[in-house]
Amino acid sequence: QVRLVESGGGLVQPGGSLRVSCEVSGHISGLYRMAWYRPISGDQRDRRELVASIDTDGTIKYSDSVLGRFTITMDDDRNTMNLQMSNLELEDSAVYYCKAEYDNDDGDEGDYWGQGNQVAVTS
Repeated sequence: QVRLVESGGGLVQPGGSLRVSCEVSGHISGLYRMAWYRPISGDQRDRRELVASIDTDGTIKYSDSVLGRFTITMDDDRNTMNLQMSNLELEDSAVYYCKAEYDNDDGDEGDYWGQGNQVAVTS
């Protein structure tokens, strides 16, 4: 059974730094992307926005709001993904969700989500 186990996060003042990590428990056949999402502020439909993603081929994407401040990495074993967050702003406060996407040779495709990890930026 696959689980995404998140850790890190916490409370920090504006301008500070935090790191959140996501470890894959189990094996995901055909894993090709891991990403961090957070709820869209003020969205009543509880949708989430992409913060950053990293593909197994090394392709990385960031949302405009975090570009230059956040860094996403994946360990060589592809079991752990990290998001280093620097120069945090009040608007970065959110629950951060880890997501893993797969598309394997058996024709199965889908995704897994972590349980969410709270990041609070407050003065």
